Order: sequence, then structure tokens, then C-alpha cells
Amino acid sequence: MSIPTDRKYLSSHEWHKRDGELIVIGITQFAADELTDVTYVSLPKIGATFAANTRFGEIESVKATSDLYTGVAGEIVEINDALNHNPAVVNTDPFIEGWMIKIKPTAVAELDGLLDAEAYKTSSGH
Repeated sequence: MSIPTDRKYLSSHEWHKRDGELIVIGITQFAADELTDVTYVSLPKIGATFAANTRFGEIESVKATSDLYTGVAGEIVEINDALNHNPAVVNTDPFIEGWMIKIKPTAVAELDGLLDAEAYKTSSGH
């Protein structure tokens, strides 16, 4: 399984990619494959703020419901509305079209504390 090296990861399978002053967050292909058919994604409201390593939403599939976590603190500035109409895009394209939130971080340096692709691969056992 290919794990993009242009982002950071949590061991709970969320990826974090810097996009200018923002950080885009979604779930990995491994997580999407484990969930199987995603049926619903619950995302926060724009303007909501979160501390690092806290729950920002949840994802439901025919198999399970899982919490979603952010590895950085900040304010939600955009959500992927397309997931309301087509949550299955998380299964087909989790690293690009299946992104979930964009957060304006309070401290970009928090990204440095997250796993790189190789450490994520090792920690998740694939």
C-alpha cells in the first residue's frame, strides 16, 4: 500500500497535509479499507476549535463507527461538503478528493510531532 510522504500521520490513521497556512486532514487508505463502505461522515462546523489530539468528528460504515482525530490544535475553516452527498469518495480517493477538514493551526510546529510516512507504516503494521 502506498503511503504519501508529503504529509504527517496519527497512529489512529488520520493524515495531515500542509496547504499554505492551513492543514488538510483526512483518513488513510488503510483506514478506508478497514472501514469498508463508508456511509456517513460527521464533520464539525466551520469556526469550531479543537486542541491537538482531540476528536473532531466520526465516520460510519456498514462495518463500524470510528472517531476522527486532529493532531494539531486550531480552528476549522473549511469542511468537505461533498462528503455529505457522497461519503463513499473516502473509500475511492481518501488522500485527495476524500479530505475532510481544513484547519488553521494555532501552532504549525505541532505537525513535527506527528508520524512521517515510514513511522506510520511501522506503527500501523502494514
